[in-house]
Amino acid sequence: MSDTTFDYIIVGAGTAGSLLANRLSADADRRVLLLEAGPRDNYHWIHIPVGYLYCIGNPRTDWLYQTEPDAGLNGRSLRYPRGRTLGGCSSINGMLYLRGQARDYEQWADITGEDAWRWASVLQAFRRHEDHWRLDDPAQAGEDFKRLHGSKSTGGGGEWRVDRQRLRWDILDAFAQAAQQAGIPATDDFNRGDNEGVGYFEVNQKNGWRWNTAKAFLRPACTSRSNFTLWTGAQAQRLITEVGSDGRLRCTGVELIRDGQAVTVRATREVILSAGAVNSPQLLQLSGIGPQELLQRHGIDVVQALPGVGANLQDHLQIRAVYKVQGVATLNTLASSLVGKARIGLQYLLSRSGPMSMAPSQLGAFTRSSPGMAHPNIEFHVQPLSLEAFGEPLHDFPAFTISVCNLNPTSRGSVQITSGDWRQAPAIAPHYLSTPEDRQVAADSLRVVRRIAQQPALARYRPEEYKPGPQYQSDEELARLAGDIATTIFHPVGTTRMGRANDPLAVLDPQLRVRGMAGLRVVDAGAMPTITSGNTNSPTLMMAEMAAQWIRRDNT
Repeated sequence: MSDTTFDYIIVGAGTAGSLLANRLSADADRRVLLLEAGPRDNYHWIHIPVGYLYCIGNPRTDWLYQTEPDAGLNGRSLRYPRGRTLGGCSSINGMLYLRGQARDYEQWADITGEDAWRWASVLQAFRRHEDHWRLDDPAQAGEDFKRLHGSKSTGGGGEWRVDRQRLRWDILDAFAQAAQQAGIPATDDFNRGDNEGVGYFEVNQKNGWRWNTAKAFLRPACTSRSNFTLWTGAQAQRLITEVGSDGRLRCTGVELIRDGQAVTVRATREVILSAGAVNSPQLLQLSGIGPQELLQRHGIDVVQALPGVGANLQDHLQIRAVYKVQGVATLNTLASSLVGKARIGLQYLLSRSGPMSMAPSQLGAFTRSSPGMAHPNIEFHVQPLSLEAFGEPLHDFPAFTISVCNLNPTSRGSVQITSGDWRQAPAIAPHYLSTPEDRQVAADSLRVVRRIAQQPALARYRPEEYKPGPQYQSDEELARLAGDIATTIFHPVGTTRMGRANDPLAVLDPQLRVRGMAGLRVVDAGAMPTITSGNTNSPTLMMAEMAAQWIRRDNT
């Protein structure tokens, strides 16, 4: 093969793309090219956990997307971070290890007709790459834990490190006690298949450093293989499609810009899009694969009319309630002076612990927004800090934030190109809170926040509701206030969803192959038919693990 012809071309070196590159290049007879539009992950703030504050909104690591003004958010537009560097979103995200609930995957299997998506099956895929801290000494882990988290004869040893956090906060411990007093059980594992409970999140870190997918799956495994090629600064512009000798449409390569030069690369077996739930549908649409009317409006020849490309956008919207407190340390007070900031920096330098080792959220809880819910449908991210909006300074008073999100929103949005020019950002329209169900869950979830805040365990800190404010009580008031204060939790999925053959909006078949197009798959969060009940990074890794098996099987 030439320097521009490979067996597999993977577009996007993020969460899914890094794992796929690892698995596919393990076959020495297959040449793999991994393309990443962003730079290498050698920016120091990527690796320091609190560095997400400096990576989000930074063109060095973020695509800098914005949503369209949203009626559900009372006309507001939100920042929409997407990773633009090796490791993708795993280099800038919240580092929380969450699989979702077993029922999520049972639903996927029912939607697609593919039993491989059932919980019992995907559990094995999660286990295949997991390296859980409790299995550092397998004798200390029970058999049930090994069944859920073990790999390599239950001794751990996968690539994806899951660690415990390296700090605790009195205010968070008090919240956990209050949640239990409100009827939410304590848990030490959110990844059993039923994540109901309250406890500290486990994180994708190693020895106090962020553990992104570039470290886990690319270095050193892939970079030491002669059949693996990585190009950074390689911006895909268009997919190449041709009619084969069998009369079928086939994707045969990618046109891209690298170092300012136009380059065409060819794939003899498959092109795999792992560019994410925003960039993958954008690239498909630019290549003539998508809704016919949209493509024609922008002067793009229709190669394959697939109306579901860019549709079905789902996301978790977090409603950030803030409570002032007294008599307890929060980051607002600890980081309020140069001396305090110096102490925080020294603590991290000496022990890789303290506030600089923090994930954006440390404590979590899963429960029901109302007693009639059949399963936990809301998730809390609790933080020992507060601010007006992400990226703004901390408040000058001690406070903590209780963010709550609807795990299973019924609102659906879209991602659509705004031009035939790949340099123009797509229009991202999540349509948050656009259904009566989502507005009711928003109101109910704020009431759950208040119920927890009123429990005895927090009383000694005199919590005072600062946002949204106790004067707002009715369903209508609370839903409207949710629109004022809510923000994305950065979990877009569903824009290239898989489904059955008779589903007109399914872009992919149940094994992630693009409908009516040979040699092309989409393997990223866009393929999810419905959003998982928790953070979406690790489920995306699981999907890549499943896809790698299918790709290798189909190309033997």
